[in-house]
Amino acid sequence: MTPSISKSAIERRSEELDTIASVLPMERRDELAELLTDQDVETLRHLVHQGMGDNTLQALTSDLAYLEAWGLAAAGKSLPWPAPEALLLKFVAHHLWDPEKRAADPGHGMPAEVADNLRRQNFLKSTGPHAPATVRRRLANWSTLTKWRGLDGAFASPALKSAIRLAVRAVPRTRRRKSAKAVTGDVLAKLLATCATDSLRDVRDRAILMVAFASGGRRRSEIAGLRREQLTVEPPIEVQDGPPLPSLAIHLGRTKTTTGEQDNVVYLTGRPVEALNAWLVAAKIDKGSVFRAIGRWGTVSQRALDPQSVNAILKQRAGMAGLDSGEFSAHGLRSGYLTEAANRGVPLPEAMEQSRHRSIQQASSYYNNATRRTGRAARML
Repeated sequence: MTPSISKSAIERRSEELDTIASVLPMERRDELAELLTDQDVETLRHLVHQGMGDNTLQALTSDLAYLEAWGLAAAGKSLPWPAPEALLLKFVAHHLWDPEKRAADPGHGMPAEVADNLRRQNFLKSTGPHAPATVRRRLANWSTLTKWRGLDGAFASPALKSAIRLAVRAVPRTRRRKSAKAVTGDVLAKLLATCATDSLRDVRDRAILMVAFASGGRRRSEIAGLRREQLTVEPPIEVQDGPPLPSLAIHLGRTKTTTGEQDNVVYLTGRPVEALNAWLVAAKIDKGSVFRAIGRWGTVSQRALDPQSVNAILKQRAGMAGLDSGEFSAHGLRSGYLTEAANRGVPLPEAMEQSRHRSIQQASSYYNNATRRTGRAARML
């Protein structure tokens, strides 16, 4: 425990963090109470009351905790607000560095004592330089938190921008996809084959996989946070060669790229609706969270699944299907939906209506990847 922080102050912060835990889940609450300052906690409470999205709040809290831990390890004191330009430049130097130069100069990059300090607290896992995107995100969140305190920072300074640009150029990195492989239709079929029984887990996981994929490749946070109140039964869809197909609307509310004021709706038709209804009936869910944890003895929790659990379920099912679970993640459902749409000739605008991608460039990249390999441009000889 930091000597200058009294036990009563830490207990008070723990209680204050508890008041926002339902909106902002924090697994390391007690550690955060000791690490964060009174001003940090008050800022988080303010952001919660402003109605900021859960994922954004979790990212801000995670990055704030890391920044405070790094500040204590690197400078021996809590972060100053606003942070001086020199401290921002030190942050970049500690996180973006050249491994080859580090081998010849141990003083290059993050000092060993700082890295060891952060590693003991489980704040640092990587042994190499950070990804540029991670550094930029933490600086952006640092800037956001500074502004929420009514202060200005040096985040737009030419020196900082130049330092980041030069550091990234000096150590080129290949951008890795969030999921090495897309969960296309054939892969999804293999995952669903592992959910063949009427057990609660199979019924739930089948619904999760089918709903996440068919609703446009919903993000894991959207699936984990889905509530019964967001579902609306729609009139059945008439088809020529069979009985009408059940239809359901999902009102997304606030998402990563939209606000809660926008009525973004996606639709489910046929098998995904049947799978979802089967889970709701089996779990006796008529309100609240749709997808929930299942206890050891088959007890359905009252609380929503954690977004990370959606990722874990997909990886587990991939392993059960004989696939390399390391090659798949929940994001593969999102990329897989658009890839499958391209393979089936679904027009990009129509697919984007369901996936709710705002960027044509981002969405079209999946189409390009799906068609380039088999297209005429790759068969000139």
